[in-house]
Amino acid sequence: MKNSTKRKISYIILSVALLAFGAAVIIYPERYVNCCFTGFAMWAECVLPSLFPFMIITFIFVKTGIAERASLPLKRVTGKLKLPPAAAPCFVLSIFSGYPAGSRVIGEFYDSGALSKKDCEKLSYLCSTSGPLFIIGSVGYKMFGDKLAGLKILIAHIISITLVSVIVALLSPKSNSPEPRKAPADKNVLYNTFYGAIISVAVAGGFIAFFFVVAQFCADFNIFFPLHNFLSVLTGEKTASAVCLGLIEATTGCRALAEEGGKLQIALAGALITFGGLSILLQQLCYLTKSGIKPFKFIAVKFIQAAVCFIILLLIV
Repeated sequence: MKNSTKRKISYIILSVALLAFGAAVIIYPERYVNCCFTGFAMWAECVLPSLFPFMIITFIFVKTGIAERASLPLKRVTGKLKLPPAAAPCFVLSIFSGYPAGSRVIGEFYDSGALSKKDCEKLSYLCSTSGPLFIIGSVGYKMFGDKLAGLKILIAHIISITLVSVIVALLSPKSNSPEPRKAPADKNVLYNTFYGAIISVAVAGGFIAFFFVVAQFCADFNIFFPLHNFLSVLTGEKTASAVCLGLIEATTGCRALAEEGGKLQIALAGALITFGGLSILLQQLCYLTKSGIKPFKFIAVKFIQAAVCFIILLLIV
């Protein structure tokens, strides 16, 4: 009865929020239509070039079974960390491709029967990474004008995600991965790979554009007023606004932080990339919830990873 009441209340809150958002778009189309276009332009400039090529590579490795076979020699090492054998290839593919490829790969392995739900939970934290081309090229070089800053963000990003994920895995009970089911051979790997990659990248673009508008809506109507005021005391007005935007859409927040520049802004950008923001979190959960991942726990671990990344960057920038 309580769960039913909570669900009804959450639906009411969501409905009111969506209606208010829709009304704002209708009343101020000149503002929010342009915002949507800007969101798609930012996706095309910063995300598409860094995500699509590596998404193709990732899908080919998974669909041909190369990734699964490559995991077998690492079974002993991953076992000591209470991780499944698939952890190594999933992690490498996630790092190369960036959000949300790692979560997509976990979903593929789960569908094939190679991962249990407990394994998926552990890997969901480890394989939740951004890609080097996005961090170094888009954020470091294009936004901050400094590839070295991008490299430092990447190093801190990988260390924080790996460290926290391994600690969580070691504190969790060991689970035995099921024997993978023999999947039918894919007779058209190349077509299915490109089709899946195009759909995934297009969906990512839709998320970015939509939440770019949502972020602007929240800024216009002071949705983050208490958090913004608190952060303003610590970081200043513009940096606080950038962080609030980044909690909705990370790329937007990073671009706003880059306009300020500075060591603190670089550290905050790394934290936003590691956390992901609402847009990236929901993209990942679209692939992860079918394997039983609890959203609140996943978000909590991502927040801890972001905090660790922020501390590391404050020390090395």
